[in-house]
Amino acid sequence: MLRLRPSATGGGLGLSLASSTDGVSGLPTATPETIEEAAGLMANLPAGGDRIRIHGGGSHRGIGYPVTSDVVLSTSRLDRVVAWEPDDLTVVVEAGVLVEELEQMLASKGQTALLPEQPGTGTVGGAIATAISGWRRYRYGPIRDRVLETTLVSSDGRVVTAGGRVVKNVTGYDIPRLATGSLGAMGLIARVCLKLWPVPQASATVPVESPEEALEVAYRPLAVLETREGTAVFLGGTPEEVSGQAAALGAIPTPGLNWPDHPSGAVRFSVRTPPSSLRGIVDGLDPGWTYLAQFGVGEVTVGADEVDLEELGELRGRAESLGGALLMLDAPQSVAGAFDPWGTPPPSIEIQRRVVNLFDPGRRINRGILPGRI
Repeated sequence: MLRLRPSATGGGLGLSLASSTDGVSGLPTATPETIEEAAGLMANLPAGGDRIRIHGGGSHRGIGYPVTSDVVLSTSRLDRVVAWEPDDLTVVVEAGVLVEELEQMLASKGQTALLPEQPGTGTVGGAIATAISGWRRYRYGPIRDRVLETTLVSSDGRVVTAGGRVVKNVTGYDIPRLATGSLGAMGLIARVCLKLWPVPQASATVPVESPEEALEVAYRPLAVLETREGTAVFLGGTPEEVSGQAAALGAIPTPGLNWPDHPSGAVRFSVRTPPSSLRGIVDGLDPGWTYLAQFGVGEVTVGADEVDLEELGELRGRAESLGGALLMLDAPQSVAGAFDPWGTPPPSIEIQRRVVNLFDPGRRINRGILPGRI
């Protein structure tokens, strides 16, 4: 269980680079304990060591183009809960805090940050950097709406804090939203302030036949998820609300939220389309693939042991023709080296490039990971 600890200060600039501890890169790895140490590392890299890869829990390492780096910066020791204000519905944490441990701590007072429901080794910083919203997005919106303040460490050692630790805050550029989903390209997401929600008094999982019909009946469900095994509506609210909606759906509810497992396989990818187009995408999936479709949101996550690249390309083409995308989440080198992880860059690609370059001149952090190899 996490302990509430004050943010550490101090720390020297001359960090020694230990042998790799991330088990992936084999590169020298730094594990700063404070934001000041992380800034010092950025500003005082050794000669020839000017490309930085940020590593959190490792659960999202397959997203984006491969990154060539000289140094790995691990957030494993940036693991403090800096401030928790239950009455204000806010919590301030460092990037290396594990999502699972944070949610357990918040649940002790009936609160949640609405972070991914089955995070594994995922960290808060990783969830923000990849913009993984979790399955309750249909009810509560995307994760970017829950990030109130961010502290970034830029590639030249600047520490930039933007936003505010209040729910209503609109001043200047919305850097927290820009940083969300940036995959670290704007700098190390070192600390964040998150908006919290009360945990519903009651919750239930209700099996249904049709997700589309369920969306017409249920009022603001937490999620409507379909897998190969079936479809379920996830409800939260007062006991009366939950029982009433379950009755309207015409099924016997199971108390609690029995979330399905993530699709597994050597190849994992996400197809994102307008919600109204999701059924066509799901029905066109290879029958040998496993999937989890978020109806009402417009996203299906797919897992497969093997894929045909031509079939994958056709699926991407269908998604992009609908205004969507196909994003690779994880794949062996035989697939990753032959299939673009992002697909067609968005029309805003040059604007994104200029914004990233403002924060990381020369592109030293996670260089080339984003669409268009930003």
